[in-house]
Amino acid sequence: MRDSLAGELADVVGRAHVITDRDRLATFETDWTGRFQGTAAMVVRPGSTDEVSGVLTRCKAQGVGVVTQGGNTGLVGGGVPRPDGDAPVVLSTIRLDELGGVDCDAMQVTAGAGVTLAAWQAQARDAGLDAPVDFASRESATIGGAVATNAGGSRVVRFGTMRSQVVGIEAVLADGSVVGSLSGLAKETAGIHWPSLLAGSEGTLAVVAAARLRLVPWYRRTATALVAVDDIAAAVSLLAYVRARLDSLDSIELVLPAAMALVAEHLGADVPVGDSGAYVLVECAAHDDPVDELAAAIESSGAVLDAAVSAEGPRRDHLVAFRDRITESIAAAGVPLKLDVAVPVSRLDELVRRATATVDELGGRLIAFGHLAEGNLHLNVLGAGDAEAITDTVLRTATELGGTISAEHGIGIAKAPWLGLVRSAADLAAARAVRDAFDPQRMLNAGVLET
Repeated sequence: MRDSLAGELADVVGRAHVITDRDRLATFETDWTGRFQGTAAMVVRPGSTDEVSGVLTRCKAQGVGVVTQGGNTGLVGGGVPRPDGDAPVVLSTIRLDELGGVDCDAMQVTAGAGVTLAAWQAQARDAGLDAPVDFASRESATIGGAVATNAGGSRVVRFGTMRSQVVGIEAVLADGSVVGSLSGLAKETAGIHWPSLLAGSEGTLAVVAAARLRLVPWYRRTATALVAVDDIAAAVSLLAYVRARLDSLDSIELVLPAAMALVAEHLGADVPVGDSGAYVLVECAAHDDPVDELAAAIESSGAVLDAAVSAEGPRRDHLVAFRDRITESIAAAGVPLKLDVAVPVSRLDELVRRATATVDELGGRLIAFGHLAEGNLHLNVLGAGDAEAITDTVLRTATELGGTISAEHGIGIAKAPWLGLVRSAADLAAARAVRDAFDPQRMLNAGVLET
């Protein structure tokens, strides 16, 4: 069956874009963290929506499952073959890389699912606009993956998550049907809104082939401050203070001491501010230079022990590196257990205290950082002694504190057993009914978003 399917898919996408060689397949079979891997029957790389439709039609006819993969920067095992079960076809979106011209009047652009966030940003800036979503893996993370996981990143405090940026979508259902529209109409009340339905669905309802994306003004003047504060409570106090005073606030990130020390060691650089119980990276962006406004707000906040403030240039790049390169630093230190959770900002301190106690008891080294305004922390555990017990305790702690088990990385297969902590039995039943309607045979991304 594998050989006959490979031949049929080659008729759709071309022989060069059907990969069956085991050595080449290995690249697509393991996720970015190295924790999740499986075996693929083959990899297919369609280059258009019609080709995606042809691939899914033929896979469905032969009863072969499909896992959609973008830049393979996922952290919860949702974009690689499952470790058990039949070997699926991995549908790589890398060739769905068409990027349309910017519609400056509508402030929109159409991008294929394989376009990277960096390319989206560059295309927008060439037209004098900007992309509203940004995070460290921008050079490899793709539009399709960001939509499928409703990704966030550092600018959520100003512009919202990926769902807020999608004004049109083109997707292919499991049976090959094409749904959605790329018209990008600002007002449309004609039944199901496909962007809202598919954003965050993690490839379980359809394969996103292209999206019509919102653009925002390009604030060319930026300022960054790395601030040392006493503790997490002081960081939360600083958040409230600067949010009320800085219209130019573009991001505000929390970095705890272990993460700061690790990235400093990885960069071979000294931390630009003094020792403290917590660090906050504040970024402002405006049409006029926001440095003085940012410096004044920090100085008057009463929460700051030490600060380094910079406008554009190498010094600002150096400050930003202490956030952007944390994930890289963690990966260089070992294979981490990654737990992306969110709680009300007032409960962040309790979350960290309880997570620290859990890791201390069960073994490991906790490296924590995240997006302060959303109460979203990335809890990374290096050398996790009992990964399942740590995961169970931390996820239960987050929900007990009024939070969620996933804030931007998604559920994938890593957190599927804990979905019941944040979704009621009725929620889960309704979600299954929706999935049954779209894909009753569970051809797309089997095991993801299912308990």
